[in-house]
Amino acid sequence: MNVSLAVWRSTKTTSGFLVSAALSLLGLTCVTFVIGRFIPVDPVLAIVGDHATRSTYDQTRLALGLDRSIPEQFLIYLGKVLHGDLGTSVITSNPVLSDLMHFFPATLELATIATILGVLLGVPAGVVAGACKGRWPDHVVRIVGLFGYSMPVFWMGLMGLFLFYGKLNWVAGPGRIDAGYEDLLDPVTGVILIDSAMAGAWDVFRNALAHIVLPASILGYLSLAYIARMTRSFTIAQLSQEYTTTALIKGLTYWAMVWRHAFPNILVPLITVIGLSYATLLEGAVLTETVFAWPGLGLYITQSLFNADMNAVLGGTIVVGVVFIGINVLSDALYRLVDPRLRTA
Repeated sequence: MNVSLAVWRSTKTTSGFLVSAALSLLGLTCVTFVIGRFIPVDPVLAIVGDHATRSTYDQTRLALGLDRSIPEQFLIYLGKVLHGDLGTSVITSNPVLSDLMHFFPATLELATIATILGVLLGVPAGVVAGACKGRWPDHVVRIVGLFGYSMPVFWMGLMGLFLFYGKLNWVAGPGRIDAGYEDLLDPVTGVILIDSAMAGAWDVFRNALAHIVLPASILGYLSLAYIARMTRSFTIAQLSQEYTTTALIKGLTYWAMVWRHAFPNILVPLITVIGLSYATLLEGAVLTETVFAWPGLGLYITQSLFNADMNAVLGGTIVVGVVFIGINVLSDALYRLVDPRLRTA
């Protein structure tokens, strides 16, 4: 009976996740459709150009289905999106989905390393700051976090390039990899560090690592500042609870109580914070990618917007939305792993 109840609850939870994700995707598709239809950019002119003949203009308009009613256009647009057809990029003349699959791994690689740095440094720093509230470790973490929030990311990028690349020559310059290494590796995952390691091309791996270390560190610093601040707040809130005093009375040391009792209770909200930080970086750290000429999703969407390539812009918007929805669903699943109380909810 208990097993059947657990299975039923698990099925109900999974169904809830799927329905929520489907409705979110439908809403996202509606928003992108409205944006694409009501912005002051003629999609036909973006394709045929300003000097096209009237007959060419009309034929292209008919081919795009713009002569139909708005509900019909939306259904056509929805059907294409569900089949992975996001249109063709005006700039590259490639299918938008193909372009996004080419550019997204660069952003994925950069954002993942930055988030790992932010978590590994930000979580312990936030716990220590919260546990030492009002003392010097707390002040140090708060000052470090304040700088992370205050300094513009493009300024940090430029100063980092000037100092560590231009003056000290500790890292490689802008770009994802030197031009001489581009044709030495067959892409498998699209993530150069993984592909080069799988192929045993360690010279390519070292070159790619030298390029990514600076932009990833800058984004990691921003992630660290946010994660540390939120972790500090969660830790302070938990340390004010009565169970922490009980643990101390029973003979636990202060730091044993912090890590063994308080820290597990901040994991659920902390997962949300980490997930949001990761999703924000994945949507495209536009300024960082621009400063470092990093061929990622943010740079692709920005260049497409400047060139009125709305198929690329809207396709990128859908991908960003799917990433946010996916990370939210993953976060909900992780909640149940770290908090046993939610497994029976």
